[in-house]
Amino acid sequence: MERERLYRYVGNEEQLYGVRRVTLEEGNARGAELYQVSTAGGLEFDVMPDSGLDIGRLRYRGVNINYLSKNGYDSPSRFIPVPDNFDHTFPGGMLYTCGLLSVGPQCRDEEGDGEFHPLHGRFHGQSASGRYGRVEDGAIVVGGEVRETEQWRHALRMSRRISAPAWGSELLVEDRLDNLTPHDTQYMLLYHCNFGYPLLDAGARLVLPECRRTTPRTPYAAEGLAEQCRFSEPIDGEEERVYFNEIEGDALARVLNPRLGIAVELSWSQDTLPILSQWKSMRSGEYVLALEPSTCYTMGRREERAHGTLRTIKAFGTVRMWVRLKFISMTPQAVADLLL
Repeated sequence: MERERLYRYVGNEEQLYGVRRVTLEEGNARGAELYQVSTAGGLEFDVMPDSGLDIGRLRYRGVNINYLSKNGYDSPSRFIPVPDNFDHTFPGGMLYTCGLLSVGPQCRDEEGDGEFHPLHGRFHGQSASGRYGRVEDGAIVVGGEVRETEQWRHALRMSRRISAPAWGSELLVEDRLDNLTPHDTQYMLLYHCNFGYPLLDAGARLVLPECRRTTPRTPYAAEGLAEQCRFSEPIDGEEERVYFNEIEGDALARVLNPRLGIAVELSWSQDTLPILSQWKSMRSGEYVLALEPSTCYTMGRREERAHGTLRTIKAFGTVRMWVRLKFISMTPQAVADLLL
């Protein structure tokens, strides 16, 4: 909307959209900062600069979209990269970034440098510097830099910019990964996008490109391959299922809920994120669908090296990635038509 027309209707644009910086004062995330973003298109979400600039709760037109674990929001003080600690702190949220050196199970990289790598890496436990949140050029932008380093070894810097059109209902995560050392570094990166109730329910559907190769991670996942894109009611004690999707053509996935009349589109930079991992848990209390654009499979650094799927960023090199989430309100019939 033109500025002149806008200010005939409102005295302050924060009536419609904006970004607010707040500090949490209670619970396990006490002391952590948030950027609370809202758009005039009905999108509201939290960006967590003290947790790798990941995205926490997200609502579209008042409807919750993301999965939040029993742990809830965390803070860097609770993120301790020691064996078996991940499940005590993992918050879920709309976006949890995994990496930068390892994705998947904890392991000791005995064939590499012998370093211990916690489950899904250390990135989420890093606080951003140079953080900002503002409205510019018709968009709300939040960003900063996250560094993952170790004396004598690696120095990786992720520059992240999250933008949402002020009048729209989508967000774009743009990442630039820089190697700040004179030697090549093997890296892994996964964008853990977590969908939960009420978007996710027994009537929801996942739509993936038909031209793809899907590999189940376990025999139990293979047994449920025919139901890969369908969901049940919560089941007590249900085992999780994981699938690896290699997609040909457009990198696009949709989560549709005809009852709510909501469609969510996920797209990503397929040249730098060639694998779409899928985590499906129908377990009561852990009821979640995660779609995860990734550089690799979720097998851990040691196994990925053996599999030949570790990527390398050259000395003083740069790699760029992006992930987009678009939220669409439709009639229940229009959503149902997409499933035909």
